[in-house]
Amino acid sequence: MDYRAAQEIKKLVLERLRKESSSRTPLSQQAKEQRGRHLINEQVAIWSDTQGLSTGGAVSQGAEQELAALAFDMCFRAGRLQRYLDSELVEDIWIEGFERVFLKYSGQRDPVRVARVADSEEELQETVRDLIRASGQGGRTFSTYSPDVELRLPDGSRLQALGPDITGGSTHVTIRRHRYLDVDLGKLVGLGMLGEDAADLLAAAVRGRFNVMVAGEQASGKTTMLRALLREIRPSERFGTLETTFEGLADPAYHEHVVPMEARQSNGERIGGAAAGEITLMDLMLRAKRMSLSRVVVGEVRGPEITAMMQAMTSDRPGNMCTIHASEPGAVFDRIAELYLLAQANFTPELAYRQIANGLHLVAFLSVDDSGEAPRRYLSHIWEITGIAHDGRPAHNEIFGPADGIDGPAVPKGALSDVKRRRLERAGMTSSLLSDQALAYLNRRPM
Repeated sequence: MDYRAAQEIKKLVLERLRKESSSRTPLSQQAKEQRGRHLINEQVAIWSDTQGLSTGGAVSQGAEQELAALAFDMCFRAGRLQRYLDSELVEDIWIEGFERVFLKYSGQRDPVRVARVADSEEELQETVRDLIRASGQGGRTFSTYSPDVELRLPDGSRLQALGPDITGGSTHVTIRRHRYLDVDLGKLVGLGMLGEDAADLLAAAVRGRFNVMVAGEQASGKTTMLRALLREIRPSERFGTLETTFEGLADPAYHEHVVPMEARQSNGERIGGAAAGEITLMDLMLRAKRMSLSRVVVGEVRGPEITAMMQAMTSDRPGNMCTIHASEPGAVFDRIAELYLLAQANFTPELAYRQIANGLHLVAFLSVDDSGEAPRRYLSHIWEITGIAHDGRPAHNEIFGPADGIDGPAVPKGALSDVKRRRLERAGMTSSLLSDQALAYLNRRPM
């Protein structure tokens, strides 16, 4: 494949489209791609004639089609990356400088090194800028002044790029794929991520307007779980989703009145000490209060927005949900307290603990077991928050937990408080966590 020829065709075609758009009514994206394909074919024909004259032989039709397809991907899709994005088996793409590209396949633990997607650092950085342009998120930049960017690709994948000013010499790009966009709790049960009893409880918790936090390790399936929980919200209910980068939490074809909100990065400039053009999750939390929403769902809390999230759980209508990174269930409360301290100097862990006790109802924790040939993601704990303990920390009941008390998929471990149980049963929970089987397990009695 003549990658240099594809790059040159891309530049000629985009420049032609830019000039045409300035002198006529702007084309729709579909029409622009159709026009671009026509211009690409013209340029490929010119290239083919030139190659034939220089080599003394005709260029095959297959070579022309491959060059045209690559030039089209460079203009309107993900360039040389597209072949990897087109594979449903690829979970993650790691680019560590222009010469090192690795794919993480579903069902495999170790990454596989593959062909490069750029021939220089400059071309790799240009590829990132092309992806920004193709994604329609023009407010984001990738340059010396803004050497990192988080981006949503058209297929829903999430890209994070770090420039050499951050990494010390080479551009690093990570692309995380979302294999399960159309998912519900039943599908997760079928995949072995959780059992039917736990799914029944979580479904009733959403319908019964419990405040739920999905916590877990990195890449443990928190977003997938949150996406499944949203399917338990009535299609006609009006709620909002707040995300750093859109990951398709709610399906607008299913939820009729979802209000999606996305944070925006600064353009790299600062005005009066503030980042110009930046819209944070905290900003979005404040805007959400004026949108007549029945509940708020935050894709991931990882900064000062935790305070607004917990305030929503304690002062607004219940039913709010979010995800948070934590290494183990016992670290969730301290993780929230840590974010409180980062949010404002006069906030204290005691304040965070009170907010948790007063506003949070359930914590669902997800774990990853990568000891086998393929990583296994599963629900390992469900905790019911029951107030403040004697030591001032949030008190909880472990409703589900690992069978051995250390790690592993969640099994019934304890009883819900009477009030929450009645609320869940009213919301449709049918399984009994105090069945003979559960009692026998809890009392260590043989069945």
